[in-house]
Amino acid sequence: MVSEVKEISGRAVPLVGDDIDTDRIIPARYLKAITFDGLGEGAFIDDRKALNGEHPFDQPQYQGAKVLIVNRNFGCGSSREHAPQAIAKWGIQALIGESFAEIFFGNCVAMGIPCVTADAATVKQLQELVAANPQVSVTVNLENLQVQVGDYIAPVVMGEGTRSTFIAGTWDACGQLVANANQVRATAAKLPYVGWAS
Repeated sequence: MVSEVKEISGRAVPLVGDDIDTDRIIPARYLKAITFDGLGEGAFIDDRKALNGEHPFDQPQYQGAKVLIVNRNFGCGSSREHAPQAIAKWGIQALIGESFAEIFFGNCVAMGIPCVTADAATVKQLQELVAANPQVSVTVNLENLQVQVGDYIAPVVMGEGTRSTFIAGTWDACGQLVANANQVRATAAKLPYVGWAS
């Protein structure tokens, strides 16, 4: 099973603010869901209600965006997997930010959603470019670690280990296990402490 993620292109949505935690991304009351279906509608729901239609996720010019541009320590707070799931179900396929909470970042990687970082000035510039022209295409290229918005090109950062799994299509750990089930069984059969019940 190969699911390479080398480049994501599409319109973007800027979400300004530091320390946006997972409870703001998807409130705890949504954790009762049996599946992740429908979580996109609940993404940032309390912030959206408080801003009465002025939240970027409600504004018509950002509907259908694939890239989310955030600031510092995005996804902090509890480790709920529902947070990146809600963002993905809304339509986001990649994130650019100053920094991400470690567990949120890991949950995104496990879903095939790259999170790249850039310095504060670059992120601010990207947010401003998208706000000025919401129809502009934003491209996140993992092979050359760059983001491009129109004529503006800036470097982004992603750890080499994570980057290589996206490019090779090996980011899906569960998928790798399923695809290599015969090898897993063969290795387990050689281990004296593993007994397979047929």
